Amino acid sequence: MATVQVRYIVNDVDAAIAFYCEHLGFHEDMHPAPAFAMLSRGDLRLVLSAPNAAAGGGQSMPDGTRQVPGGWNRFAIEVASLETTVASLRAAGAHFRNQIVAGVGGKQIIVDDPSGNPVELFQPTIAEARLGGQS
Repeated sequence: MATVQVRYIVNDVDAAIAFYCEHLGFHEDMHPAPAFAMLSRGDLRLVLSAPNAAAGGGQSMPDGTRQVPGGWNRFAIEVASLETTVASLRAAGAHFRNQIVAGVGGKQIIVDDPSGNPVELFQPTIAEARLGGQS
């Protein structure tokens, strides 16, 4: 059961579902409307909302500002082999914001989902940086 929820605004919910489920190990929990879906991966629930003037999490702000995808805030997914995951995503045409970089706890890279939202792929190199045994 998910214990953390993140909402991403996406341009195309179906394309986002395919990206996250086919390439990053998410499970589709619900997709009751074209502009909304809930996915999960371990303790993470990812809520996908398309910009929607009428209602819901993708609704415009009171001043009329429309929600759009992108930015730099992101969640990280631990992977067993960063190089293998990157190669698979590159073959599928994914866009990366950078190259693999090494930090004090591991290696990481930022990939964009189909709407341009960043996802950090992370491979720990020390035990303390591992996420509760998931990979």
